[in-house]
Order: sequence, then structure tokens, then C-alpha cells
Amino acid sequence: MQLVMETMDQMENASKSLAEEYRRLGGRRIAVIDDNLGSSRDWDGDPPEAAKFWKERIATLPDREKRDVQTFLPSINDDRGEPAS
Repeated sequence: MQLVMETMDQMENASKSLAEEYRRLGGRRIAVIDDNLGSSRDWDGDPPEAAKFWKERIATLPDREKRDVQTFLPSINDDRGEPAS
């Protein structure tokens, strides 16, 4: 059981790190979480570095892992504009 919890913590930390790096590069995507289905919207467009990072490091992830990263982006449902956690 402890190994499962440690693996989940590592996955969460990796997802959070990816989201933070994307945002640091100027990424502007916003998380849309509805009925536990996640996606993101890119209404404002990303700077080239952030777009490249998303395409190479996040878009290529399996759906579950991509959704985990999206949960650390600012949420359309969050008026504060801060990452959901």
C-alpha cells in the first residue's frame, strides 16, 4: 500500500512540475474539468517556447497523465485564476 501511495505522489509531483514549467514559459492554457473529464483550452495562444513545451512534453502523454497535468493549470471554474490543486 505504501508503494502505491509513493508512486501516486511521484506522479502528482511530476504532473505539477510539468504544469509549473509550462506556466513559467508563459503558457496560457486554462483547465476545464467537468464531471471528472479534463481538458484544456488555449484561447489566448501560447508563446512559442510554451507551445513547443506543451506539444513535446505534455500533449504526448497518455490521457490520464495529461489530465493530471491539466489539474495544475488555472481553472476556468476558479475565479482567482490560480492553479487548481
